[in-house]
Amino acid sequence: MRIGPGHAAVATGGSFRFVGRQREFGLLLNALRHPPAVVLVEGEAGIGKSRLVHEAVRSAEDRRVLTGFCHPLREPFPFGPVVDALRKAGRWLPPPGRIPATAGALARLLPDLAERLPPPPQRPEDAQSERHQLVVAVRSFLEALGPAVLVVEDLHWVDEATRELLLLLTRDLPEQLSMVLTYRAEDLPVDTPVLGAAYRRPPGTGGTVIRLDPLSERDVRDLAFAVLGPRATPALGHVLYHRSEGLPLVAEEDLITLCEHGQLLGGGDLAAGLEQAEVPTSLREAITERLAALSPAGAAIADAAAVLAVPAPEPLLTSVAGLDADAGTKGLTEALRSSVLRETGSGQYVFRHFLAQQAAYQHIPGPQRTRLHRRALEALEAQSPPPLVQIAHHTLALGDRAAWLRQAEAAADQAVALGDQGTAAALLHQILDQPQPDVELRSRAALALARIAVNGVDYTANAAVLRRILADPQLPVAARGDIRLTLGIIMISHVGDRAGFQQLEAAVEELGSRPERAARGMAALAMNEQNGASDHAWTWLGRAEDTIRDSPDEAIRATVRATRLTLLAREGNAAVWALLERLPRRPDDTEVLRQTVRALYNVGEIAIELGHDHRASALLEESRELARRAGIPYLECYSRIALLRLAGLAGHWTDLEQRFAALGDEFPDIRMATAERAMVNARLMAAHGQYARALEWLDAAAASGERESQVTMACRAAAEIAAIRLAQGKPVAASATADSAVAALRRAGAWARATGLVPVAVEAALARGDREAAGHLARDAESGLRGRDAPGAVAELHLIRGLLSDEDAEAAAEQFGRARDMWRQIGRPYESAHAAERQGRALGRSHPNAVVEHLTQAADAYERLGATSDAARCQRTLRELGLARPSPRGRRGYGDQLSPRERQVAELLARGATNQDIAQALFLSPRTIEQHVAHVLKKLGVTRKNVRNAISGETR
Repeated sequence: MRIGPGHAAVATGGSFRFVGRQREFGLLLNALRHPPAVVLVEGEAGIGKSRLVHEAVRSAEDRRVLTGFCHPLREPFPFGPVVDALRKAGRWLPPPGRIPATAGALARLLPDLAERLPPPPQRPEDAQSERHQLVVAVRSFLEALGPAVLVVEDLHWVDEATRELLLLLTRDLPEQLSMVLTYRAEDLPVDTPVLGAAYRRPPGTGGTVIRLDPLSERDVRDLAFAVLGPRATPALGHVLYHRSEGLPLVAEEDLITLCEHGQLLGGGDLAAGLEQAEVPTSLREAITERLAALSPAGAAIADAAAVLAVPAPEPLLTSVAGLDADAGTKGLTEALRSSVLRETGSGQYVFRHFLAQQAAYQHIPGPQRTRLHRRALEALEAQSPPPLVQIAHHTLALGDRAAWLRQAEAAADQAVALGDQGTAAALLHQILDQPQPDVELRSRAALALARIAVNGVDYTANAAVLRRILADPQLPVAARGDIRLTLGIIMISHVGDRAGFQQLEAAVEELGSRPERAARGMAALAMNEQNGASDHAWTWLGRAEDTIRDSPDEAIRATVRATRLTLLAREGNAAVWALLERLPRRPDDTEVLRQTVRALYNVGEIAIELGHDHRASALLEESRELARRAGIPYLECYSRIALLRLAGLAGHWTDLEQRFAALGDEFPDIRMATAERAMVNARLMAAHGQYARALEWLDAAAASGERESQVTMACRAAAEIAAIRLAQGKPVAASATADSAVAALRRAGAWARATGLVPVAVEAALARGDREAAGHLARDAESGLRGRDAPGAVAELHLIRGLLSDEDAEAAAEQFGRARDMWRQIGRPYESAHAAERQGRALGRSHPNAVVEHLTQAADAYERLGATSDAARCQRTLRELGLARPSPRGRRGYGDQLSPRERQVAELLARGATNQDIAQALFLSPRTIEQHVAHVLKKLGVTRKNVRNAISGETR
């Protein structure tokens, strides 16, 4: 098995990559840098309290860090954890004359440091005075150290003497001391605050309480990628997250297992192997330890919860456990207090983690498990209505496979009727995974899964099952066509795999006896516009319309109608807007509603490409809402993706990367989310002058565009790549990229939707001196846009005319001004700023006042967006033209605060930019950037890799 770069650290005992926790890291680091402060870090076992503290204190490099630990079994020793921490302070102690005399009382507790401490004072006669003397001594000792951090871990195991000491210290901290205390709330004595009494922060003391939640799925995926590299697929990340439920310790143990035994856990398919892996040792031991400490009643309730496996109310737990009501209540209360179980908030109880339930289930002896399953089955069958999914689960656990198949199919039917497609799909997958099931049952299950899959989001699992079913030679032809139709549609819709069109053509032939389903395939075939397929779009649609001319099926009529609206929008036909208004928004047929959603989404996304951004926003918001109502998660996801894209075009760049990443985590099998995220990240990187990283993202987007049925993604990626090549002074490379995309654009006749491509292709041709090619392309674009309703393409025509009018500055400036105004009306400030910048450049030195106005306007717009490199480019142009305004009265001093330029440098560092990237982005010399970077790191007090967390904490 190939292992990523992080494996070496894990295998040799190093630590895993620190992921997530940016907010918590910022809060803690800020408290460490602004003493006196007390920070309480709360979280369950394995949640990462110690790791967070370690990372923060490591970044606070100018602090002396003393760490002590509480232990569950400790021999009596006064202030043991604190004394353990103080023993490590020898190298930081000042000379004896500078240590307060009161610190001498520690000499008998710190024999290794006794010679460096003042003489010990006389020992008090009573215990209370002696404790007070030691508290004063500890405070004096810590004060003598200067800037320091006292960390006490696992305070839930603290002894009373140490708890009292820490409470008194928090009320009167030395001015340069920060105190960090970690603990598990669930393991504190009942109704006991962590410090024994309610802690109220004194005036002048900072700090906070940080409660650690589990990691997000994205964080777990980042952790996996750091260890396994490219083998950390979204599917593996999903399984890892599901098993760990965001608990870092569990995820890390699973990753170690994958590194050591990857071939045993599924070989090439690590995700499938991990799903079958055992419970991690640390969690199993922790659960076993907690279960062993329970009374018989508590253990019986825990066993019942483990067998039921889902949240259950107290009466059901009590019945399955075989207890009377009083004993059930007592046992449940004990299980909750020991953190074996948790309450869900709806009067039901369940294990805290899925793997904890698995560990507890495996802890139950086999005969007892069987008895508990029988009790559970009897109790569930008596309910009305009976929970069929749970009944099927316990039937299978008892080994009755025939009964389970009947129950599972009934449960799947019930789930479909209730709109729970996910549960139904899971049950159908289980049925189809059974060896040699009845052919009739297999066909029924396959068709049911196919109808669910077309509107689902679990592409990988659904497609794999459908392909396996298609390989069955006993499958009837019509059923084969129906399943193949679904496979083709999800291949195209979910991952943009054009091979799906081959499946559709075969399905149309196999569906001769089912004309409505055949027409569905024809309508889908009309959507392909790659490699000349757009020439046949209306032909396929015409065949579909002829096939259903006499059909009473409103759903297929709605499908064909939605495709017609899509094709009209694709051509920039203004008639589509009125036709959209006639779509049924509240039909009785759910499938008709789904096709309304499809039409609204398709036209909404195309409206972005046409430059109808306001219309696009309304259509996409409506499609998102209706998709939720109709139960089409993939179309809801698509609408959200397009709305995020629209937000980026509208200049709302803050947190855009994170929002795309979160959406990708939510829908890991929807490739469109990945592709659009790549496009957005590329634009943001390019706007910061990080061209190399932008090109990496664009390569991924371009590869995705090559697979899609529409040409626009590939054209957009090519336009961005060509623009970067031009910025790098590589017109030949820019032309090569742009010309290839323009050829695909010509074949599809998609001039109305080529936003971004034609202007950069014209500019590249001009840059390499081929004015004839530039003019020819401009004429073709203008011809292709006649009669089209495409404001974005029209704005770009003005831009192109400006580029071709370079010998007439006034004419060029006028065309750029028109483009600027049109983009402003459309609602795209970045494009408008680019046009304003071009307008200023066109005027050159001949109109200095206008140049300053337009370039300053563009620079201000770039600054508002966060386009650091673009703003710096405008300022450089003004300097080169001798039009830059001098700073009044010299430069302002910023002291320990970051200056505006240093803030720019810090933000670029936080994005992972190198010094060379920053110099390129800000149009400054490498030497100047070196100085700025040094100032930033010094002022923030961090290393380069922690700048992001530092500026995040600074803004809170």
